Amino acid sequence: MGDWQQDDDRTRALRSPEPAQPRSAGQPAHPVPGRGTPPGGAGGPVPPPGDGRLPSAASPESASSGRAVRDDTVPRAVSPVYGKARSGRSPVRPLKGSGDGPSGGPSGGRGGPGMPNPAWGAKRPGGPRKPRRPGRTAARILAGLIVLLLVLAVGGYFTIDGRLKRIDALRDYEGRPADTPGTNWLLVGSDSRAGLSKAERKKLATGSSVGRRTDTMMLLHIPDNDGRPTLVSLPRDSYVPIDGHGSDKLNAAYAFQDGGPHLLARTVEQVTGLRIDNYMEIGFGGFVGIVDAIGGVEIDVKQNIKDPKAGIDLKKGVQTLDGATALGYVRTRATGTIPDFDRTQRQRQFFSAVVKKAASPGVLLNPFTSVPLAFSAADSVSVGEESGAFSLLSLGLAMGGNPVTTVVPIGSLPTINGQSVVKWDREKALRMFEALAQDKQVPKDLLEK
Repeated sequence: MGDWQQDDDRTRALRSPEPAQPRSAGQPAHPVPGRGTPPGGAGGPVPPPGDGRLPSAASPESASSGRAVRDDTVPRAVSPVYGKARSGRSPVRPLKGSGDGPSGGPSGGRGGPGMPNPAWGAKRPGGPRKPRRPGRTAARILAGLIVLLLVLAVGGYFTIDGRLKRIDALRDYEGRPADTPGTNWLLVGSDSRAGLSKAERKKLATGSSVGRRTDTMMLLHIPDNDGRPTLVSLPRDSYVPIDGHGSDKLNAAYAFQDGGPHLLARTVEQVTGLRIDNYMEIGFGGFVGIVDAIGGVEIDVKQNIKDPKAGIDLKKGVQTLDGATALGYVRTRATGTIPDFDRTQRQRQFFSAVVKKAASPGVLLNPFTSVPLAFSAADSVSVGEESGAFSLLSLGLAMGGNPVTTVVPIGSLPTINGQSVVKWDREKALRMFEALAQDKQVPKDLLEK
């Protein structure tokens, strides 16, 4: 039992701390190896700096105190990024902006003077960013432009279509001609002064006549095949039968109190045998506005024309006519032995030139001309209820295809009831309109010489 007692005493002695020793002046209360007290106790040798020892959690000092002891006698390794560590401090990266340099250090990067910022060369998670492909960017831009143009085109179409003035011109009636191949337009230029002020009527030399009459009537046939369109002038003095009014001048169908566009269209259908698919009418003011919207039209004037009633004084030759001059050019009767025939020729010439220029790429692709033209046309013309903006576009494109222009074959110019009238050559006229009804070109012997 005595031996057991001795072993137990030794065990307690090892486990219990040594009694506190009196400390001399200047001696620290808790000696720490490397700070003035040798590891083996007072008076022990101090390890020289740089001996290569590293602190260990298993050292006697840490075991005896129950906590890890930092050995500041061991110099820190030199970091290629942060530089030489200062004694007694860990090489902890300073916070961004803590220094006086642009990146937190005294100058340059975070590591100190002249050191690069490690964040600059750091790789992003997932690898480096792939370079953008120029082709893909261009494709996206092009796709965006196409979508924008489509939106503008659709919006412009509905805007223009909504501004068109529609009239009840094409009505069904008993005995109306059946539908035939191709598309037939009745184009009417009226002498309406609606919308013109007194000063404008004086400037355009339109006079102050009231009521409504047709100054120009043309039949346009657009074939379903690739053939050329045919534009046929119908002289306004043509002597034809009019339902409910016997026989009279063609323009009288429009002027009668119970007439108007629908009676005019019905009369043309009955004398030609062609069913009218679209109707378009334009007055003096609209005519001028459209011509000015496309910057005038180039016309080859065949002879000198001076007509105070029409407000023109033109010299022979190729020249560009503005709206006011063009109106006088198509209205004047101051030329030719048969003034009305010369007049119809100028009307077809000018109408073809206007529509051809309006449908040209230089006008359609230029927003500074195409947009004003579209709005001017929408505000200037009246169309049948069956027609719309797309129909007008088809008309313009067809007229840009170099149409055949002619006049209905004329038989005689008698005077009836004190009025000079135009009688058609009925046989030739029927041949002409039968060819159009079959979607064929008009025989050359029927064309105007």
